[in-house]
Amino acid sequence: MANIDSASVRVFSLNCWGIRYLSKHCPQRYAMIGDMLCKEEHDIVLLQEVWSEKDYLSLKKKLACSHPHSHYFKSGVIGSGLAIFSKHRIHDTFVYRYSLNGYPYMAHHGDWFGGKAVGLAILNIGSLTANVYVTHLHAEYCRDKDSYLPHRVVQAWELQQFIRHTSAGADVVIVGGDLNMHPQDLGNRLLRTYTGLRDSYLETDKFDGCEDGLTLIADNPFITKKELGPFEKGIRIDYILFKGSPKADILCDFMCTTKGSVPDHPFPYSDHEALAVKLRLKTKTLTDAGSDNQSKNQDSAAGKVAELVDIVTEARTEVKVGLHCAQRMRYTAARTGVMGLALLILELAIAAVPWLALGAEQPFPRTSFYLLAALCFAILLTTSLLYIFYTMELKSLQGAEDQMRLAVGSLQEKLRGFPLAQPHNPQRRSPEGQEPNAFEPEE
Repeated sequence: MANIDSASVRVFSLNCWGIRYLSKHCPQRYAMIGDMLCKEEHDIVLLQEVWSEKDYLSLKKKLACSHPHSHYFKSGVIGSGLAIFSKHRIHDTFVYRYSLNGYPYMAHHGDWFGGKAVGLAILNIGSLTANVYVTHLHAEYCRDKDSYLPHRVVQAWELQQFIRHTSAGADVVIVGGDLNMHPQDLGNRLLRTYTGLRDSYLETDKFDGCEDGLTLIADNPFITKKELGPFEKGIRIDYILFKGSPKADILCDFMCTTKGSVPDHPFPYSDHEALAVKLRLKTKTLTDAGSDNQSKNQDSAAGKVAELVDIVTEARTEVKVGLHCAQRMRYTAARTGVMGLALLILELAIAAVPWLALGAEQPFPRTSFYLLAALCFAILLTTSLLYIFYTMELKSLQGAEDQMRLAVGSLQEKLRGFPLAQPHNPQRRSPEGQEPNAFEPEE
């Protein structure tokens, strides 16, 4: 490969925790974020939890000089909360809303109302076409008993599908956002292995920030010990991922994170720490590769396919757990609804007694009778809505499980096509910059 051109790109990502009237010091923090972005002048800014479009418009006005191009991704009841600001012109955008996103009756969590999604912006960096993605996955509220894990795994599955199928013509891929997953969590491994995306923290030559790259830290005054659970120092759930292509190499020269409270301010920008990276893009020309390199690439591809089979199989198992849970909840809703319907029919029969027996009086007080009828109707309506919701959840889980089954079959078929010169060694990994088409399945 011969490099003929290079450019640097500074990317910034932050979960803004921008819930109006609920998040602490929201207007002041947005003002701080806007001032900081004007000063730092990153090339690409990826924001999550900008729940109010008014806050987005306020930032857009403040950043008009430093970041003239922007887009707000709308989704769900209160919006996806995703926004992108860029120095480079945005040529096209698209948003994909995840098929599963928690439960509407868990209103205190609020994820379902946010319409979690992934937003895509296509822009040009010099002569290179860059696909930039910003996303926010469902939160993990209890690691020991994580009822949302199947939903988050399906979101990770849909995210990797969306990235693979939309980035075929891209020279550079950049993904930023709050994935709500630890580095070694199933969904994270599924996303990075399937797409070939590389983690900035693991790839950077120079790092300045919180220990171990943590983005939810105990030193942040907005964070409680309960949120961190057994991880006393903090957790890393925010990421900037990237990968190149046969046309362009991409390297991470520098990465930094904020460290809690901001100097000269009484509180930090958000409950999450901000991430900033400096990426170096190198345009390259293709040259003939030697047979040794081709052999090594083939061995590496076989190893990655074998690893991917294990990961997708593990994901299928988790989705099946979610399927059984959804089936059980749908059955409970149906059974409760039938009981409510039976009670309502019984009341109607009692109400018909005075009409059938002339002169007979109503055996129950009128007020109690109406209240009980209203309760039965409410139970019937609620259980009907829940039954519909759980049916939709089942369809989404079944669809994802079917896709994973097909993917495993395709991967195993590819694996059988590789020569068995060397056994798969899960500890040995090739550079993640290899061309992803060598091991990506055809669905």
